[in-house]
Amino acid sequence: MSDTASAVLIRGGTVVNADREQRADVLCVDGRIQAVGADLAAPPGATVVDAGGQYVMPGGIDPHTHMQLPFMGTVTADDFYTGTAAGLAGGTTSIIDFVIPDPQQPLMDAYRMWRGWAEKAAADYSFHVAITWWDESVRADMGTLVHEEGVNSFKHFMAYKNAIMADDETLVNSFRRALELGAMPTVHAENGELVFLLQQEMKAKGITGPEGHPLSRPPAVEAEAAQRAIAIADVLNVPIYVVHVSCAESAEAIARARARGQRVYGEVLAGHLVVDDSVYRHPDFAVAAAHVMSPPFRAREHQAALWRGLQAGHLHTTATDHCTFCAAQKAAGRLDFSKIPNGTGGIEERLAVIWDEGVNTGRLTPSEFVAVTSANAARLFNIYPRKGCVVEGADADLVVWDPAGTKTLSVATQHSKGDHNIFEGRTVTGIPTHTLSGGRLVYVQGDLRAEPGQGRYVKRPPFGPVFDALSRKAALQAPTAVARSA
Repeated sequence: MSDTASAVLIRGGTVVNADREQRADVLCVDGRIQAVGADLAAPPGATVVDAGGQYVMPGGIDPHTHMQLPFMGTVTADDFYTGTAAGLAGGTTSIIDFVIPDPQQPLMDAYRMWRGWAEKAAADYSFHVAITWWDESVRADMGTLVHEEGVNSFKHFMAYKNAIMADDETLVNSFRRALELGAMPTVHAENGELVFLLQQEMKAKGITGPEGHPLSRPPAVEAEAAQRAIAIADVLNVPIYVVHVSCAESAEAIARARARGQRVYGEVLAGHLVVDDSVYRHPDFAVAAAHVMSPPFRAREHQAALWRGLQAGHLHTTATDHCTFCAAQKAAGRLDFSKIPNGTGGIEERLAVIWDEGVNTGRLTPSEFVAVTSANAARLFNIYPRKGCVVEGADADLVVWDPAGTKTLSVATQHSKGDHNIFEGRTVTGIPTHTLSGGRLVYVQGDLRAEPGQGRYVKRPPFGPVFDALSRKAALQAPTAVARSA
């Protein structure tokens, strides 16, 4: 990593945080925000950025990416450098990626492997660690990850039967251990048994193309798993975070649980907010296959429900599940949709798409935009206000945003190494003009200045008093919980 950048003064903009807007300058020195206020003086040698008529916001935090992921017999096109560089070009300055151990692989072995891959990252990064199997060594490694490595969230795939799917026994053991440690369980909510069955049924009917993908993963399959995970978390009294909520039924399950007072949090992908399931019926296999991801894109009425969830506060974060496979890799499933590597891109486009479809339509205020693109993720994963906030002492991860700027999104101009863009041809109003990462200007009016290895690993401390209280409450309620689950 190179030496810390010199001072940068962002002058004349409107600073937007999740709680308020204010006209202010922002001075960044030694990688941190030194001051936020009116008419700040530029230190000698400082770079001055004119933000007149623009917003100055926390850099985006994408809490769900898969860089350099080995999956379904291949590896994603974007590694930790190219993926994070693309993010910087779009105003995203931090990611939380996933360590996914193979079944029976020690968690710490997988974690060390991912940490090695991530050393080339151009932006700051952290990790969720997936629990794909269970024994006492997994329980011990979870403790090491929390106490020594700064991991405070564990992922559970309820799908992908015969691969990385976690059964209910694993969920129960892992959720309880997470509560003990002050860590957040997260779930990919799809019923893997039903998906496997429906895949076989589709193929038996002769449906082998990409159109079979959404048919084998209908909303009810996602909703069942979400409700089951929420119920398990309720009995154990542990908070839970549901990733990539894609359908109205799952969003409603989260809303109902929250109305009962349960701590359930929901994430939605930029793609699920604007892309519908008609893409799977495209006559060109390559185009249809490029959209194969899980959960799949849904009918348009689900998009409206997801927006309502964001507006109502039942869904809390926006992400991308950035997981890029090229056409040659997707072709592995030309004769069998279940063999198409699952994944799409979007890390560069997320902020612009959500601003255009959220703020420009009146669905979100600028402050609400900051909440769902950075601040809420920082709070939920315990790195706020170091991240997700433009305030003195925070990391100088910032995006200068031109609300009048326009861009047509396209694979021809993206920085990702993927060869398809799910937002292809969409013209957005509201784009970044400058991105700062650790006080460095890494994107300046179309000029991407990302460098491998500039990103830092971000440790996320465990949650303290809230989890301690929940753990005590769980112990006191144990007899009731047993009776209720009988």
